[in-house]
Amino acid sequence: MSLTVADLSRGAMTEFQEKLRQQHEDSMHRELEALIATADKAEAEISRKDFDGFKRLFHRFLQVKGPAVDWAKIHRPPEESIQPYEKIKSKGLPDDISSSLNKLAVVKLNGGLGTSMGCKGPKSLISVRNENTFLDLTVKQIEHLNKTFNANVPLVLMNSFNTDEETKKILQKYKHHRVNIHTFNQSRYPRINKESLLPIAKTMRVNGDNVEAWYPPGHGDIYTSFYNSGLLDKLIAEGKEYIFVSNIDNLGATVDLFILHHLISQPADKRYEFIMEVTDKTRADVKGGTLILYEDHLRLLEIAQVPKAHVDEFKSVTKFKIFNTNNLWISLPAIKRLHENNAMDLEIIVNPKTLDGGLNVIQLETAVGAAIKSFNNAMGVNVPRSRFLPVKTSSDLLLVMSNLYSLDAGSLTMSKKREFPSTPHVKLGSSFTKVQEFLARFENIPDMLELDHLTVSGDVTFGKNVSLKGTVIIIANHGDRIDIPAGAMLENKIVSGNLRILDH
Repeated sequence: MSLTVADLSRGAMTEFQEKLRQQHEDSMHRELEALIATADKAEAEISRKDFDGFKRLFHRFLQVKGPAVDWAKIHRPPEESIQPYEKIKSKGLPDDISSSLNKLAVVKLNGGLGTSMGCKGPKSLISVRNENTFLDLTVKQIEHLNKTFNANVPLVLMNSFNTDEETKKILQKYKHHRVNIHTFNQSRYPRINKESLLPIAKTMRVNGDNVEAWYPPGHGDIYTSFYNSGLLDKLIAEGKEYIFVSNIDNLGATVDLFILHHLISQPADKRYEFIMEVTDKTRADVKGGTLILYEDHLRLLEIAQVPKAHVDEFKSVTKFKIFNTNNLWISLPAIKRLHENNAMDLEIIVNPKTLDGGLNVIQLETAVGAAIKSFNNAMGVNVPRSRFLPVKTSSDLLLVMSNLYSLDAGSLTMSKKREFPSTPHVKLGSSFTKVQEFLARFENIPDMLELDHLTVSGDVTFGKNVSLKGTVIIIANHGDRIDIPAGAMLENKIVSGNLRILDH
């Protein structure tokens, strides 16, 4: 068999790339060891575990070539793999709900800061309704379950190094509530210089200039950090079989007794190990991850994994009709098995950032839902939109603070007075981005029961008892200010900078 020059040069290239990869890994190992040497003994032990996970991720990052998916292999999931919620609900509930609840723990992803909404500290400590924070509402929901059904559902918070200290201080106030609260920290990984592929940190400290050198590596880290914390084994020893995982800022993510019963009621050999709640896509959700069938496994496809030529197809509401809410029900013994067998396969998300000083870095992250392909008997449940109520912006905050929702035992439900179930589309301009500025612009929250669409731009304030109906667009041009007077009722109106009120 003869070798061509091309074959030889390809072989030499591969060998060169392999040597280069090895060099990067060796350099990274040396840098990480030097960082650990700056830590005290207790911190060094934790950091070594963190760095083991980071090195595995870095190794895979160096191996990856080209797009993570072959578009030709993508298929729609078979119908039975994504069940309608109504079908699961129609099975009803068992007489003994408490025995099902006693096999459950609730995990909230609590690693994020409130910076995008102009707040310092953990996002979960922002007030969202009647002076209740995200964390207050979560505790009230679980306490209500425990009292109503005489159950013991614990709350587990996955904090990050950004949120841990302040969250733990606040937890003191729930001491006398009927809910056991546990915390664990997700890993702390070093940001790496885009050019040198080495950590930018010089010491293990997380203060001053060194704060920007570290990051929490996405919620896919839950499996490793949960296992390393010892909490996974503790909950299994207490008879817990499943965790319900969700983002703490998703106010629709409450414990659903019908899905829980569906999990617990299956025969032992047919138990679902992973259920992902999905919901129908609207035009606002085109970037959300979707479920696909890929090489005979259900798999989460994120927009970052899609080849550029197919991004528009991915965003199509007709081809990919559902998206991941990040409400997940996962078997604890299955997490333990997969982790111990090193069989958890999560796609790497490469997140480029530019720091304040202009330095380009990359963060290697993973997503919790990406693990779906590693579990046996995984399925999706197509749930009502009401189970996806995230508060990411002040526009979302306006909705959940309004009379569109009523609050009962920590749970928000759409008001019965609203005649149609969809939420209005609200778009507030940059003057409303920060929570403090947002609150200062409303004397009280307008009546929005009959609102379809609201756009507000520029320097606008709202007096007391304003009512908004249909489509309302309020635009104050640069240098102008619009004060909507107390008691005003705007229905299908455009209000422009000269304060003329026009029919829409």
